[in-house]
Amino acid sequence: MLPVISHWLMQLVIGTSLFLIITYALLKINRYLRKQLTTQKFLVNRINRALPQTQCGQCGHPGCLPYARSISLGEASNKCPPGGIETIQELAELLNEPVRGLDPAHGQFRDFSVAVIREDECIGCTKCIQACPVDAILGGPKLMHTVIASECTGCDLCVEPCPVDCIDMIYQLAPSISHTTTPSLDRLSSSGVTS
Repeated sequence: MLPVISHWLMQLVIGTSLFLIITYALLKINRYLRKQLTTQKFLVNRINRALPQTQCGQCGHPGCLPYARSISLGEASNKCPPGGIETIQELAELLNEPVRGLDPAHGQFRDFSVAVIREDECIGCTKCIQACPVDAILGGPKLMHTVIASECTGCDLCVEPCPVDCIDMIYQLAPSISHTTTPSLDRLSSSGVTS
């Protein structure tokens, strides 16, 4: 009887030891994975802050945050024409990579601009409203539409769907200016926009 109890006790000690070792290993793995996930989220947030937030889709993603996630997983960081060379340089420094030129498959750099609707030509079709990724266009069906210049990111996604071609992209000095002021009528008329 004594050898059976001692054998059973030995089995219990071995089983408990294995359970504790496996539990400890799983806790270590869990802690490591949580740390990696936190680091990944931090990197995605830093990359996303460096991107211009135009949500234009020229990079092949539906917006800046999905592109930031892909960059953090190893996708090339030179697919953002609206960001310009400054964004490419900032991302290269952040990711400790060499600076590469803009991937031409995704467009080319251009000056920052905002959309302006020639309101007297607008038919109120709402196609520009549906295309705008940042809700910078006001209007309703069969009513005149207008662009909130301080909200416009210059993605120009509203231009193509307009059936009457009444949307112009007007050059702005810098994105920071476009988000604090609206284009004046004098500047619009001097840019060659006619009603």
